[in-house]
Amino acid sequence: MDFNRPDIDAQTQLELEAAAFRTLREHLMEKRTDVQNIDMMNLAGFCRNCLSRWVQEAAAERGIEIGKEEAREAYYGMTMERWKSEFQTDASPQKQEEFKKSFAENVGDKG
Repeated sequence: MDFNRPDIDAQTQLELEAAAFRTLREHLMEKRTDVQNIDMMNLAGFCRNCLSRWVQEAAAERGIEIGKEEAREAYYGMTMERWKSEFQTDASPQKQEEFKKSFAENVGDKG
């Protein structure tokens, strides 16, 4: 993101981007728990797990080691097992097939 404005310096831009990320997280984790990860992945090519992985990858770029489950728990605000039991619904075979394709295209071997 680049506003290309003299009144928005690098630190302000970083803070705006961080605020947008926090708002997206809140939206997905508190306001739209009904939206399934599989639907997000099939439609947009990313899901909550991708967002937690991106945090993990950003940490790794800075020499901070965060495990997959630790990153997910930090992003979700709970364990994956709890999230699944409270919010995840069964996916149809068609959605599962679409997911395999979308995952391969968008995540590949990173997941």
